[in-house]
Amino acid sequence: MTGKPVLHYFNGRGRMESIRWLLAAAGVEFEEELFETREEFEKLIQGGALMYEQVPMVEIDGMKMVQTRAILRYIAAKYDLYGRNRAEQAWIDMYVEGLRDLSDMIMFFPLSLPEEKAMNLEYILQRATTRFFPVYEKALKDHGQDFLVGNRLSWADVQLLEVILMAEECEASVLSGFPLLQDFKVRTSQIPAINRFLQPGSQRKPPLDEESMGTAKDIFKFEQGMFLKNMSTIVAEY
Repeated sequence: MTGKPVLHYFNGRGRMESIRWLLAAAGVEFEEELFETREEFEKLIQGGALMYEQVPMVEIDGMKMVQTRAILRYIAAKYDLYGRNRAEQAWIDMYVEGLRDLSDMIMFFPLSLPEEKAMNLEYILQRATTRFFPVYEKALKDHGQDFLVGNRLSWADVQLLEVILMAEECEASVLSGFPLLQDFKVRTSQIPAINRFLQPGSQRKPPLDEESMGTAKDIFKFEQGMFLKNMSTIVAEY
């Protein structure tokens, strides 16, 4: 054992990407065990390492942690990215949970049927610019600091930058009406640990493409209807 966290997932973003982001922002080196076939995934399940037979799974501090939010919260607390008191933690949780709603919409977007992509993209951008980004623009204005909570980097800031960049992959001008978020993106991207993660050759994964989508479907035995149901549920709830 090297002492580094070990991330078990397929070679794509998915639910693991936010974990990669948070570890990178904390300056923590990590290793990855990336499976490429259904057989490799089933071997992990049969070995008893996955509590719910699901990934992401992260080996850290002698534990085999599952469930994305539990993993993220543990990492944030361990590496001092989870506020200085309960009030700050509550604000971080609220900001992060809102960002999760938007990131899920963007995550499922490539799985849209061709005839639905334009409609889904319009919906995502509309929600981003009328419901979600105004919240964070106002938060930065009201707080008057470089960060969302307190006066130092937190999990909420890392998650916000990740989602901003995801949204810009959908539409480069998505932040055009949000000057404080534009400044936040530039400022936070220049933090050394984060800047290293944003460079080519890092462990950051590219957006989902046809090849990686096919690999994920083969590994997890997804059906097209499942993707559509996920996207439809998000649209219905928001």
